[in-house]
Amino acid sequence: MGSALSTPVPGFLEACWHALVLGIVQGLTEFLPISSTAHLKVVPVLLGWGDPGVAATAVIQLGSIAAVLVYFRHDLAEVLAGVSRAFRYGQWGDPSARLGVAMAIGTLPIVLAGLAIKTLWPAYESSPLRSITSIALVSILMALLLAVAERVGRRQRDLPQVRPIDGLLVGLAQALAVIPGVSRSGSTLTASLFDGWQRAAAARFSFLLGIPAITLAGLVELKSAFASGASLGPIPLLIGIASAAVVSWLAIAWLLRFLQNHSTWIFVIYRLAFGLLLLLWVWRVGPSAS
Repeated sequence: MGSALSTPVPGFLEACWHALVLGIVQGLTEFLPISSTAHLKVVPVLLGWGDPGVAATAVIQLGSIAAVLVYFRHDLAEVLAGVSRAFRYGQWGDPSARLGVAMAIGTLPIVLAGLAIKTLWPAYESSPLRSITSIALVSILMALLLAVAERVGRRQRDLPQVRPIDGLLVGLAQALAVIPGVSRSGSTLTASLFDGWQRAAAARFSFLLGIPAITLAGLVELKSAFASGASLGPIPLLIGIASAAVVSWLAIAWLLRFLQNHSTWIFVIYRLAFGLLLLLWVWRVGPSAS
């Protein structure tokens, strides 16, 4: 395995360097529709570091959740205020309250999927779904689905028009992100486009919906990740979290601006190329690559 975050490595500085790189990769890919899980698996393998493992990558995601919490703090405050008013005065038709309900409903599918994997599939971390070949094929499939959504999506709806059923539909798509290569942001963005949302609104809802899911994943794995890196102490993990936070903030700001005036075709092309290059690499290197 040889990862700074999952098994002991020759030196402390090397562990910190690995964590820094993984944090940057996490920050760049968590909110772009290209799959952070896939890149956190593939990049270390390509660099010869080995798979960092589910626990460590989940904890590094805490940097991304810190970034999205701060970036959308005003949105979250409005949602909490809207839900509070709805409980007190029955104003469930308020857009902020409906957004809060949609976020709650949309979080349930991925929570249930995560619990099912934890309890029923203990060997998930070493399963074929986490192989390079599987990640490549899934990336290509999701690229094609995003291309279709880009072509047929009506792009008429904005965030104040959100309904609880939207939370369920997008939440079911988010649950697919337990499969490496799917991309949580990619699956939710694709589902939102199919659902008729404007691109920027779809991305914004994807970010907000991801807050509970990423937070729960990180907290669940926090104890085991720090235990697995106990020989080096928590500093490398903290470096990974910090770098993920900074880069995630920049990625969020860029994507929201980008989707106001641009399509998602750049991500379709990237994911197709990413998947095809991985398949070519596996074919060249052989079964040991996956």
